[in-house]
Amino acid sequence: MSTPPTAQKVWYNGKFIDWNDANIHVMSHVIHYASSVFEGIRCYQTPQGPAVFRLREHIRRLRDSCHIYRMDPPFSIDELVEASIETVRVNGFSECYLRPVIFRGYGTFGVNPLPNPIEVYIASWVWGKYLGQEAIEKGVDVCTASWARMSPNTLPATAKSAANYMNSQLIKMEAITNGFVEGVALDASGNVSEGSGENLFMIRDGQIITPPLSSAILAGITRDSVMQIARGLGYEVKEAVIPRAALYIADEIFFTGTAAEITPIRSIDRIQVGSGERGPITAELQKEFFAITSGEKEAPGDWLSFVNGRK
Repeated sequence: MSTPPTAQKVWYNGKFIDWNDANIHVMSHVIHYASSVFEGIRCYQTPQGPAVFRLREHIRRLRDSCHIYRMDPPFSIDELVEASIETVRVNGFSECYLRPVIFRGYGTFGVNPLPNPIEVYIASWVWGKYLGQEAIEKGVDVCTASWARMSPNTLPATAKSAANYMNSQLIKMEAITNGFVEGVALDASGNVSEGSGENLFMIRDGQIITPPLSSAILAGITRDSVMQIARGLGYEVKEAVIPRAALYIADEIFFTGTAAEITPIRSIDRIQVGSGERGPITAELQKEFFAITSGEKEAPGDWLSFVNGRK
């Protein structure tokens, strides 16, 4: 797999450093104990120049993840928002993927994280369609994972932490090994949760349904965007527990996420979903979503942060 084009500069604790200098010590706490939280944010090319999608919401979630794990970074939401915009500007990207990451660095040894310093980085690179360009139109084949999502009182799914993504890796590797693009995990009760790095929606008789936060999902920013867009188009949207079998009789299913955007699912466990191709409601939501992210259409809220200022 080819390496995506990366930036020249990385934002680190308030200043820019060269990409190749963005290193940490092998004995940093994060390497041994996964004490890291992060975000994935897309910057889109628009007629008004590069614009970061729902930046403030992402940074707020990043700070929320820090709070859950008793991490206190020395930068406010406003400062991290501005640093993210400046990272795009300094690197001259017209579109890119942003990765703010906050972790516990090199300090004392042992499980206790509290004495270790907090490190803050914002990196960026050019990243295409996460599940492939063709997937946006044709859809993907997925399986139900044998690995369940975390139970409510083990690891907090509400936090976007590196530790949670060990679970995601098991789901993803199992799916790929068995010839699928992605896996759908169930929660501790056996109901539908989410993909390895995506939220999930299903459609039945025109009603759009997505699992609730209690099904061990991350509160996705794209998930929230799709819910708002769908309601604006007149669709009924509800959060409800989804039994596994409900997926097999859905008219349409799709993933959402910053990386995946809106990706249709054409089969699950080798059972065809609907007509076996992207459904009409999914297509309509995609069209609206991409019109907003491209700056061609007004968003329901202040969703685009223009790197060069609004024109």
